[in-house]
Amino acid sequence: MPQRSDTDRAEVARLVHETVAAILPQVPAGQITGDKHLKDLGADSVDRVEIVMALIDALGVREPMARFSTVPDIDALIDFLVEVKQR
Repeated sequence: MPQRSDTDRAEVARLVHETVAAILPQVPAGQITGDKHLKDLGADSVDRVEIVMALIDALGVREPMARFSTVPDIDALIDFLVEVKQR
């Protein structure tokens, strides 16, 4: 049985992938990998804000947008969201 944090990470990862795919429908799902930054997938600044806002809303967390500006890739975004969610 997975630990709670593993389950949380899997849930957040699924949500991130679904959200990115919904906001960037031109990107094939197989290209949404952990080592990519949203910019690598063609997301402009508006897309990135929309993705982060959707994730914040879906997870019911409160975090300043500025805290997301230094996240280097999707894996780091998932880890950051898990950390914020567990606070």
